[in-house]
Amino acid sequence: IWFRRFKSNDFELEDKERSGAPKKFQDKELEQLLDEDPSQTLSELGKILQVDESTVSKRLKGLGMIQKQGHWVPYELKPRDVERRFGTCELLLQRQKRKGFLAMHPEKRPLYAQRHDKVILLHDNARPHVAKPVKTYLDTLKWEVLPHPLYSPDIAPSDFHLFRSMAHGLADRRFHSYEEAQKWIDSWIASKDMSFFRRGIHVLPERWEKVVSSDGQYFK
Repeated sequence: IWFRRFKSNDFELEDKERSGAPKKFQDKELEQLLDEDPSQTLSELGKILQVDESTVSKRLKGLGMIQKQGHWVPYELKPRDVERRFGTCELLLQRQKRKGFLAMHPEKRPLYAQRHDKVILLHDNARPHVAKPVKTYLDTLKWEVLPHPLYSPDIAPSDFHLFRSMAHGLADRRFHSYEEAQKWIDSWIASKDMSFFRRGIHVLPERWEKVVSSDGQYFK
């Protein structure tokens, strides 16, 4: 989110109101934008639809959408989405029991050598990620792609761990150029040791279990 805004010389971390008379748009236009990228801000959606942010906000509320960990998700999941979350997390837990993420030393230090040639990819199902050319390319790389259910930022480490932590560091901070923002983000990432990133990955099985225990619903 922030990279796109910074590149367009928008360095405010809060959404701003747009002036001018609101224009009309169809709900399906907004839904399509969220299908393509559910992490878009009110500002970004407003610019694309050519309406002010309050109009987008009201329409999102009308659609029953709320922001959860930087993503627009339904306030109440539809039965099929609940089933997908439950089923996917059950499959991931079964996979974890069979394979795990990393071989562990008795001292609980991960041994990378045994799995060094194996890349396991977990990304959300935004439309660009699930496009056929992307899937085909990933197949050529021989990467294992873990399934990820729709509307599930609560089981995506980039959302519940990485960006949430980064957001705390960005609180009340203002940037005056893209380069300044990029420098801060690069520095922030470099300041984190491997254990920080590993922690976000190793809590995944616990979060999958919470989804299953919650029968596919969001957990607290």
